[in-house]
Amino acid sequence: MPGAGELRVLRRRIRSVRSTQKITRAMELIAASRISRARQAVEAARPYAQGITRVIRDLASEGAVANHPLIREHDDVERVGIVVIASDRGLAGAYNANVLRRAERLAKEERDAGRGVDLYAVGRKGESYFRYQGQALAEVWTGVTDRPTYDDAVRIAERVGHDYYEQRINRLWLCFTNFRSALTQVSTTRKVMPIDPRTLRGGQGFPPQFTFEPDPVALIEQLIPRYVEHQLYAALMESSASEHASRQRAMKAATDNAGDILNGLTREANRARQAAITTEISEIVGGAEALSAD
Repeated sequence: MPGAGELRVLRRRIRSVRSTQKITRAMELIAASRISRARQAVEAARPYAQGITRVIRDLASEGAVANHPLIREHDDVERVGIVVIASDRGLAGAYNANVLRRAERLAKEERDAGRGVDLYAVGRKGESYFRYQGQALAEVWTGVTDRPTYDDAVRIAERVGHDYYEQRINRLWLCFTNFRSALTQVSTTRKVMPIDPRTLRGGQGFPPQFTFEPDPVALIEQLIPRYVEHQLYAALMESSASEHASRQRAMKAATDNAGDILNGLTREANRARQAAITTEISEIVGGAEALSAD
């Protein structure tokens, strides 16, 4: 028969689950608010991305620029770099697992082709995962995935761009999570350098009356780093929105599960309380009958 001790334990568990439910609900609301901010930042930066892509595409149609090393694919690719954008925090469902598995598949494909791979990790989860796997990391950036800024993208672009210009890597991949909707996020890879030729199709070129100061080659060398920075910034924002969407779903599921547990514990506590009351009444009635018999 349940006693007062068991009832106290059940009430303590109910208080604990209720406190956990408040935390998960708060995290769900915070994640929902940050999704919209990240998407707004991506939309606000889109005109700049379209403009710089159009200028690079038109410049690339110039003969002197078409064979520039930043645009032309290397004849012999010996080493590639992969920037992997994960998160700094957990509690985001399968978000980190999906993008890390995608990065591993890409790295395996490159290694199977006889190329070396340098990994650049953005986020503590990516860093801990690759270090646990025993893989060396060329560089790690942490504390940027929750609310990324353009300055964060600049810092990353400076490092990977320097390695590319110094020919330590001959190709640069970006592995991140593409935000399609609040319910759909897809791990994605994108080649950043050299620029994918499909990006440069349809260039209109410039009429003969246009003169360049500096020349088109110098312009390309100035514009492509800005282009790479924006590619990284867009990927950081897409990944941030995806992380918050995954966390929102995970926290909603946790909140709902806590509600189910609360319902079960409440029913159990009610049964225990009723059993205790019934026991007390039975003892009182039994005592009264014993006294009346005397």
